[in-house]
Amino acid sequence: MATITTVAPVTLKLAAASTAAPASRLGISPDIGGQANVERLHRTSRDFRSDTFTLPTDAQLVYALTASRGDDVYGEDESTAALEARIARLAGKEAAMFGMSGTMTNQLAIRTHMKQPPHSIITDHRAHVHKMEAGGIAMFSQATTHSLVPSNGAYLTRADVETNLELGDNIHIAPTRLICLENTLSGTVLPQAEIVAIGALARSHGIPMHLDGARAWEVAAKVVEERGLDATREESLQSVLTELLEPFDTASLCLSKGIGAPIGSAIVGSHEFIKRARWFRKAFGGGVRQVGAMAAAADWALTHNFPKLAGTHALAAELAHGLAELGCKILAPVETNMVFFDSAPIGISLARVNDYLLALDDPIRVMDRGRCVVHHQIDPAVVPQLVAAVAQLKAQEGHEPFPVDKVNPVRTGASKLGY
Repeated sequence: MATITTVAPVTLKLAAASTAAPASRLGISPDIGGQANVERLHRTSRDFRSDTFTLPTDAQLVYALTASRGDDVYGEDESTAALEARIARLAGKEAAMFGMSGTMTNQLAIRTHMKQPPHSIITDHRAHVHKMEAGGIAMFSQATTHSLVPSNGAYLTRADVETNLELGDNIHIAPTRLICLENTLSGTVLPQAEIVAIGALARSHGIPMHLDGARAWEVAAKVVEERGLDATREESLQSVLTELLEPFDTASLCLSKGIGAPIGSAIVGSHEFIKRARWFRKAFGGGVRQVGAMAAAADWALTHNFPKLAGTHALAAELAHGLAELGCKILAPVETNMVFFDSAPIGISLARVNDYLLALDDPIRVMDRGRCVVHHQIDPAVVPQLVAAVAQLKAQEGHEPFPVDKVNPVRTGASKLGY
């Protein structure tokens, strides 16, 4: 078992009894949540693999107990309807529909947009809808994706999209019927001016735009912070999110990542679009009856956890700075809550870093491809502990930098960094 002893003024080894206090502070107590969940929350506070690992708190689930218990398929659940109305208002759209996951709401939105093959969708080549949704576009919408590599190496531009639009009657190529962007993409924020420009191009050709907003809340939190707005005020979020989504006809807004709902995502769009999407949701088996408790838990999370997101961005920046100071390469700009790093420059493989962190007396978990996601339940003290662990590993085992593999996208950052 590896234990940090000398490199940094932090102690990684925690006594077993110490796990209850921080867990209670973060919202789970032995009396309500049970000791097993108190211990799980402690592990989650040291887990950087994804923001999907956050746990619902006692207060969140107690609030969910008070939700209405009507049949949402018949449109008779008040808590679900209230959440949908709230999200539509925040997004500046006419209507919203609650779904079980971001994959479901993305695929429902795409299916609702797509009318009749042959048809194609323009996406970034790293897009979740293209690579990480089980082939749903082909399966459900009978569509193909024209996946583009950004010419600037970071994000799609109007020029990228315009060059690749299929507008004619060439029978060899499926015409473009939808443009789907993702914001953030691997933690990178797409410049709003570029999104507006792509939106104007799309509208000039009558092509709708869809946003995979799995982490759009992170973008909104960044803008709210930059403008000095109060993240606890609904109008701050509403003004920013409405502006961000204005170029899009529809958006999928995940509620179970940074926001911390136990389940759920929402589609926003026009009344007619959402009406048709409900039809497909039913056909996909996604009509859930007494779903009010889940909607209420998501509503609670939106109120209480959105104001915490800017803090996760600051921790991510701290983590990136610490790793960079050690000589690790930061593979992408750290603009929100995600850090991608490569330890090859200090002569240590990512697999070895991962193994070392897992072998600590109180383990720290990161993705084995060097991805760290800072979520609202990460203990801030763990960030310097992670850096200290890598520093000690470097002192013990570091050697000449590995040759950079020009093909490996994890090393170069040139391809999909991870979701």
